Amino acid sequence: MGVIGWIVFGLIVGVIAKLLMPGRDPGGFIITILLGIVGALLGGFLGRALGWYAPNQPAGYLMSIVGAMLVLFLGRKMGMGGAKR
Repeated sequence: MGVIGWIVFGLIVGVIAKLLMPGRDPGGFIITILLGIVGALLGGFLGRALGWYAPNQPAGYLMSIVGAMLVLFLGRKMGMGGAKR
């Protein structure tokens, strides 16, 4: 997958993860793209660790979204989720 493909994939996955986990999150579309890309990498790593994917097989949309949601959850727990009121 080329760079443009990763950006589009990251945007789609990041937007879906943010929609599934409501709440205030900092950043615009760049952060959303990065969230999706990191989620896809994390989802692929977790999928390979659990034996769901072969060593060079990329994660699918579902595991990518799960990975992005995990990154979003951990970011919120570490205090990167914006100001609390």
